[in-house]
Amino acid sequence: MASYAATAAIQAAIDACEAKGGGTVRLTAGTYLSAPIVLKSNIILQLDKGVTLLGSADHGDYLAKAEFREPGLQSLVSATNASNVTVTGEGVIDGAGETWWQMARTLKDAGVMGSDHPRPRLVVFDHCKHVVVEGVTIQNSPMWQLVPYYSDDVIIRNIRILAPAHSPNTDAIDPFSSSNVQIDHVFADVGDDDIAIKSGAIGSPGPDEPSREITITDCTFLHGHGLSVGSEIAGGAHNIRAERVHFEGTDNGIRVKANRDRGNNVGPLFFHDIDMKDVKNALVISEYYPKILPPDSELPQPVTRLTPHFHDITIENVTATGSTSAGTIAGLPEAPISGVVLHHVQISARAGLTIGYAEVSGEGVVIESAEGRSISKLAGARVLLH
Repeated sequence: MASYAATAAIQAAIDACEAKGGGTVRLTAGTYLSAPIVLKSNIILQLDKGVTLLGSADHGDYLAKAEFREPGLQSLVSATNASNVTVTGEGVIDGAGETWWQMARTLKDAGVMGSDHPRPRLVVFDHCKHVVVEGVTIQNSPMWQLVPYYSDDVIIRNIRILAPAHSPNTDAIDPFSSSNVQIDHVFADVGDDDIAIKSGAIGSPGPDEPSREITITDCTFLHGHGLSVGSEIAGGAHNIRAERVHFEGTDNGIRVKANRDRGNNVGPLFFHDIDMKDVKNALVISEYYPKILPPDSELPQPVTRLTPHFHDITIENVTATGSTSAGTIAGLPEAPISGVVLHHVQISARAGLTIGYAEVSGEGVVIESAEGRSISKLAGARVLLH
């Protein structure tokens, strides 16, 4: 295990500030090679312009710990049961994730929840209150990059989150069973979900708290899998609002995803003033993740605590050009999607919109498909569009 003077010095400064009731730990320009550090209540970590807080490449520096009710590894920057925690400045937090990505490419599901081969996340706030992350660049995490977990009153604004397009599981921001979260003016260019709102593991025995009261405004997403609610959503998600978001070159635009082993009550959701360019799938609302469409002979199954129930989803003032598919809205036969409303939605794509086991209504909807029908109805589709 490596030992770095920067780690000890930064942690000592944090601890000294905590002992005095709080304060600011400031890093001036330079590169600080570090093992994990832990923030405390009433601490401001300020990274000046020209600062890189660089994670150790020694996997042994990331100690085993229980995280998110699963075996995990300590994050480079974390806080647990803390209040009034801020990370700010114009500097960079770099997770040096390349060797972790190499491992993940050779081991199936390495790093996903429940895996025998965990990877550390980069910045985690675990059961924290009154959190601010502002100004910084967060990049190259071994796995998920910025995670508020069971946290409340979180502001994330004016930050950049980066990772190579094919880096595995490098979600930009994953609010997990968190509430009152503001995500504003975020630029994300990553290898997985640009945002993924979560609230419970696959097969979770419960109990799980929902993610709720989350707003996403004035963001730009380039590479990545889009703006997702799910797929691990066993606690549900309520009152999620996204406005003025630009997607360019992402795999998906708006995506709400779950399956019979990871769902709950999801809604209401509001998506307003969204534009997409060259997005593969513009709209995906599916209870069949990781697939999108139901099998040909889908039969109802018993409803359980993990059955997804998607409802009250409003999608308004959305334009998409250059898409491969306009998308899919597909519920389960035992839990059809209800209350999907499309207002002034214009999508130009090679393939049209497919709807099954879902209730979809609205006006001002224009789907232009180069191949096949603009709207295809599967079993259980109830569509009233003008």
